Amino acid sequence: MSSQTRLSRAFENARRISFDNKSKFILFSDCHRGDASFADDFASNRNIYFHAMNNYFTEGFSYCELGDGDELWENLFFKELFEAHKNVYLLLKKFHDSKRLHMIYGNHDMVYRDKNVVKKKLSTFFDPKTGKDEPLFTGIEYHEAIVLENSETGQQLFLTHGHQADFMNYIGWKINRFLVQILWKPLQVWGIKDPTSPAKNYVELIKIERRIKKWIVSNHNIITVTGHTHRPRFPNTNDNSINYFNDGSCVHPRSITGIEIVEGTISLIKWFIDTKSDGTLQIVRECLEGPVELTAYQKKEI
Repeated sequence: MSSQTRLSRAFENARRISFDNKSKFILFSDCHRGDASFADDFASNRNIYFHAMNNYFTEGFSYCELGDGDELWENLFFKELFEAHKNVYLLLKKFHDSKRLHMIYGNHDMVYRDKNVVKKKLSTFFDPKTGKDEPLFTGIEYHEAIVLENSETGQQLFLTHGHQADFMNYIGWKINRFLVQILWKPLQVWGIKDPTSPAKNYVELIKIERRIKKWIVSNHNIITVTGHTHRPRFPNTNDNSINYFNDGSCVHPRSITGIEIVEGTISLIKWFIDTKSDGTLQIVRECLEGPVELTAYQKKEI
């Protein structure tokens, strides 16, 4: 099965979510929430992520996570991740309880494509205060893709992780998981990079982006948002542009990037730690690209 077929299948089987020009979504991916060890790339940005997500919850945003939210290659048990980042998961629970949480699985949390695994791992957590299991993400569903459909304009946005365009991280993900667990996690502590990750292999990254863009062109230039490569992408609106977006990741050095969809517009944003004039630290949001009206990216042949 080719990458084009895998992407088409993900689009055809995607969960459809209706939205309008008053809706607000924040899209993050590649959080790689780990166990707070030296190999946990998320740990250094946890406070940035928590502050940003708390802000989005207060402002009424819905959250779409585009895969690799949990690092389940380096870590076997969700319990370890929950204990390391309990405040983050309880905040995500608030999104879930208010029906504003939409989850996509990637290659690092591919096990979540099994509904039984999701139910077993994520439904409850043990609360030492009460001495019993308490509800966590009860009834949550993970999807390979989501299609946002504008009820006012009919415009569609295709959201997926993007590993469909990466053979070894889609078909051979179990092999890569084994290599990461046995070999690369211990070496990562010493600063040796994992070559199975496209984010750390520029040649493979470019190939993956080309395959995704090829699929977009063959599907009337539909707006497509992915993660996986960790490289933020935001196209211009000229007639020759390909409507390929990438929300980046939450494991950049000292910052996280994402895509905001707010009242009919789309933006690429960054949250990071900055210094005030008096030397104190603050977490701030910066708009890197946009906002641009979604209608500027009309579905068309190119």
